[in-house]
Amino acid sequence: MQSLEGLRSGEYRGTKRLKIASGIATFPREIFKLSRSLEILDLSGNSSLSELPSDFGRLHNLKIAFFSDCSFTAFPKQLAECRSLEMVAFKGNGMKTIPEGSLPPNLRWLILTNNLIGELPRSIGQCHRLQKCMLAGNQLKSLPEEMANCKKLGLLRLSANKLGELPLWLFTMPELSFMAFAGNPCLQTETVIDNPVLSLVAWEELQIKELLGEGASGVISRGLWTTNADSESKQVAVKLFKGEVTSDGSPIDEMAACMAAGTHSNLISTIGKVHGHPDDQRGLVLELIPPHFENLGLPPSLQTCTRDNFTPGKYFTIQKCKNILVSIASAAAHLHKSGITHGDLYAHNILIDEAGHALLGDFGAATVYSKTHVHSEAIEKLEVYAFGHLIEDMLSLLDPEVFGEKEAFIEEELNELHYRCTRPVVEERPLFQEILEELNGL
Repeated sequence: MQSLEGLRSGEYRGTKRLKIASGIATFPREIFKLSRSLEILDLSGNSSLSELPSDFGRLHNLKIAFFSDCSFTAFPKQLAECRSLEMVAFKGNGMKTIPEGSLPPNLRWLILTNNLIGELPRSIGQCHRLQKCMLAGNQLKSLPEEMANCKKLGLLRLSANKLGELPLWLFTMPELSFMAFAGNPCLQTETVIDNPVLSLVAWEELQIKELLGEGASGVISRGLWTTNADSESKQVAVKLFKGEVTSDGSPIDEMAACMAAGTHSNLISTIGKVHGHPDDQRGLVLELIPPHFENLGLPPSLQTCTRDNFTPGKYFTIQKCKNILVSIASAAAHLHKSGITHGDLYAHNILIDEAGHALLGDFGAATVYSKTHVHSEAIEKLEVYAFGHLIEDMLSLLDPEVFGEKEAFIEEELNELHYRCTRPVVEERPLFQEILEELNGL
């Protein structure tokens, strides 16, 4: 964290990144002295900041701008003048309007989570590079048809809005892979959960231990669960949600997805939901995964946007790659048979063991859409594109030292499957059950 005093004294001359959260109410004009070098500006957390100067476009090298937890009620038109700007965040501002023509033309990543936005501008269709659009927790009743021109869109968060229906063009988007739309009126009459409600786990029965991980929706820690009926403690994982609306959606919808998913050998099992937290914080109690499991991938970076990263130098045999793909295809087929789209089918949400047995977790972006949905097959085939990304990732992790005739044959088959899963015409893609049968037949 940098300071306003340091900025004014010239301490940060030549810096590429500036982050100030010191209760500023007006934009510090000293920032313009950094215009030649500044690429990342983070003024999040300045709750009284609500306007940008008219000449903000002077920051012509700015690539990333964060203004989350400020007080911008309207999206600043000045950002459209920043020709290098690719990522913008106004999470939790109470924002109501986005004027036409205010979105930066080279935008790749837009975060407008947890605001009061009633409609999107038609000019969003001019953002041809847009890949990631996070709109959960707003007041949207529809999406502009012009948004169909955003052909590079890969991740779309629409949960916790007021959408009465999903537009037809949404199911034709050629690269859309990670979509969340739970908590909208268009689902309320269709969603049916056959599984029983989650068991209640009393907060006083839990002891929270060390942190295991943190995602968009919550924090996961190791815990000990001791019931009155059992004197021995059981090791579990406890996920506490960050708030009522996260970047993916609502904790209530995540719990609904966990209920609907039931049990499967390639899903992380949910034991119950936290009851009686002293701060009324929502939470889930999950199966604790043995320590020999590890994350398959690392989350996307600002550079990769919608694609995962992987530890350099990590390679797998072709059999291990196949086992991972079979595991996740099986989990996904189970979910969609139950009318659930995971919404976040990423390698960083997958745990694997040495043999390649994989577990899919994190239902923060899941949507229970039900198989009676008129577009149920298209919804599944959008997620098939995400599985196509996973195939491509696995192929990039093949061990070059262990590669013979058998490996070459399977690689060729996986390349063909990748091609089919990522067909630009959504209806031409296979369903997960077909993918699973094909993988098992290799």
